[in-house]
This record gives sequence, C-alpha cells and structure tokens, in this order.
Amino acid sequence: MRQTLSNPPSGKKTIKQRFLKLLPCCRSDSTSPIIQNSVDDDFELSTVCYRPEGLDKLMQVTKFDKRELQILYRSFKSECPSGAVDEETFKLIYSQFFPQGDSSNYAHFLFEAFDKQKNGAVSFDDFVTSLSIILRGSVTDRLSWAFNLYDLNKDGCITKEEMTSIIKSIYDMMGTYTYPCIRDDAPKEHVESFFQKMDMNKDGVVTMEEFLASCQKDENIMQSMHLFENIL
Repeated sequence: MRQTLSNPPSGKKTIKQRFLKLLPCCRSDSTSPIIQNSVDDDFELSTVCYRPEGLDKLMQVTKFDKRELQILYRSFKSECPSGAVDEETFKLIYSQFFPQGDSSNYAHFLFEAFDKQKNGAVSFDDFVTSLSIILRGSVTDRLSWAFNLYDLNKDGCITKEEMTSIIKSIYDMMGTYTYPCIRDDAPKEHVESFFQKMDMNKDGVVTMEEFLASCQKDENIMQSMHLFENIL
C-alpha cells in the first residue's frame, strides 16, 4: 500500500507540490518569495489589506509569520475571491489534480477536516490553521490531524468501516495509473493490517491514544501515516 501510494505516475508532481503552487511562501527552494525580497513582492504585499486583530490572531495560532500570512492570503483570495470555498468548488479544484481517478470522496473527507466551523465553507482562517499543522506541526500534531481525518463521525475512535471508506477513496482517487496495479482486495488488506498494528486491546476500534502510541514507536507505521502529505 505504501509503495503504491508513494509512487505517483512518472513525471507527475505530488498533490502537495501542485497544491502549494498557490502557497509560494511554503516552498523550501531558493526561488521562494519568502527568500526573495524583490521590489515587486514588497509592492504586491503593500496592496493586501487586513484587519490588524485578525492577522495578529492568526500569527498567534499558526506557525506562519506576518509576511507568510500576507502571501497566503493573496494566493487564497486569487483562487477564492469570496473569501471562502464551498465543498463543490473544493471538489472541482481537487479533481484537476487527479484526472485519472475519482477524487470526490477523498475531497469530501478532506473538506470536512478543513471545515473547522462545520458551516459548509472553508475560510482563510480554517485553511491556514490546518495548513500550519500539516506543514509545520510537531509529529504529534500531524498525527492528531490525520486521526481526525480518519475519524469520520468525530466520536474519538476509528472503526474498520471508517478506515475502509478513507482507504477506498484514496484508491479511487489514484485511479488506474498506479504501479504496481491495485488488486480489488487491496483496500481490505490495508485496513486489516492497520487494525492489526493499531488496535492494541483488540476491541475493534482504534482510539487516539492507540493511534499515537503505535505510530510513534514503529518507523514503518510512521511512514505510512505520513502518506496523507503526498495527497494534499
């Protein structure tokens, strides 16, 4: 499973890489606008307007500085002029990243994870708060975010049904362009393997405590649990 999902079609960038083209301040390469102090960047930043209290609050709750938040906001507004994105628009944007498969179900789960207010829209605040965790959070922060993604009904535990839904949505999204070819029983096998390693007390569900403990003590599980970074 890990080999399949971590090897996208040849010549293709990961979803994270393509998604972050909208987020230039998060790139680590030498062309990042955060590293370049060009006159053009400074001019563009001067045109971005904030309510000071909003910017200050985001600086406190995220790991982004003022300049990064300004660049992120400018990029977000260019894609979402209304200041928020609804689920259907989110799915449409996401489908462009995986034209060879059906990304609608995974995009739905991801949208739910980003929609902190549960009002059917992802605001800039929602977006940067999750992005900060995904890109700059501690290992525990990232794993907790992943757990929340998998815990579909938010009851504090992951069931086999929930994990099956997530895994199947990832396979559907990858489509037919995976190597090696996906077997029909692959999602079920992945879920069984997940529960064998994670469900420590064998009660049929995985709690946050079991999830974190299993991931943090097993290098292979840690690598597997970071797969979501390649599809965001």
